[in-house]
Amino acid sequence: MDDVALVERYLEHVRVEKRLAARTVELYALDLQKLSENATQARVGLLQVQNAHIRRWVAQMHSGGRSGRGIALILSGWRGFYTWLGREGLVQSNPVQDVRAPKAPKPLPKALGVDEAVQFAEYTGDGADPWMEARDAAIVELLYGCGLRVGELVGLDVQASTAARGWIDAQAGEAHVLGKGSKRRTVPVGGKALQALKEWSAQRAAGRHAGEPALFLGRNGGRLSAQAIWQRLKQRSLRAGLATPVHPHMLRHSFASHLLQSSGDLRAVQELLGHANIGTTQVYTRLDFQHLAKAYDAAHPRAKRK
Repeated sequence: MDDVALVERYLEHVRVEKRLAARTVELYALDLQKLSENATQARVGLLQVQNAHIRRWVAQMHSGGRSGRGIALILSGWRGFYTWLGREGLVQSNPVQDVRAPKAPKPLPKALGVDEAVQFAEYTGDGADPWMEARDAAIVELLYGCGLRVGELVGLDVQASTAARGWIDAQAGEAHVLGKGSKRRTVPVGGKALQALKEWSAQRAAGRHAGEPALFLGRNGGRLSAQAIWQRLKQRSLRAGLATPVHPHMLRHSFASHLLQSSGDLRAVQELLGHANIGTTQVYTRLDFQHLAKAYDAAHPRAKRK
């Protein structure tokens, strides 16, 4: 049986016996057409394809710009074809079995530019509800000024206690938080954040359900949820004129990126973020380089390309 007949038999198998959708069968046919073309160029039949062939073709697809996800889908189609050939007794081993697609690079965390972050932090709102404006301003200052996770922020209480997950020591200018893995850490709180907290505390004391231990309260007087903070930041960033909706982790990323740009101290950024492994923090060196590369492309006379 020639290669064309083998492919047709397999497609009939997945269409009739496995009852796959017509679009899926069509995609399988395209994948197997690519396999047949590669085999023809290598002067081997589909039954003679070896593991080394598959690895070479994966490398060619990757160097040609195909994404890791796209290669993984193709390999899945090829793997299923050779699994079927094995069950039919036509091949002794599956040449695709141990081949994996190249890992896709991890996307860089999204961070605001310095000017955007300052614009967002200094936004004063429309003044319609001073209670909520004071609360939201303090939230932005703590997320951007201290690099807190949203879970650490919602866990803050007004006062320190054995039951508190976290609290602010305004006198010392420190935030004590409970991070991932139930690890406690202390981070400095800047003057802008302390001033915003002072204004929020005044509104909170005169407002809704002031007896609640949580530092940040929702409309119903209970502890503010992480979901509510996501929604408020998105709304606030759009009102502040930012092109990109802001979420809590974006402010944490901005904190880390801007601090690293200014200090170059990766270890200090690791400690402030509460990362157990410095490898997690190193992603911000890529953000820092990206920032420098943009500055170079925009400003250096030798960077300009015709």
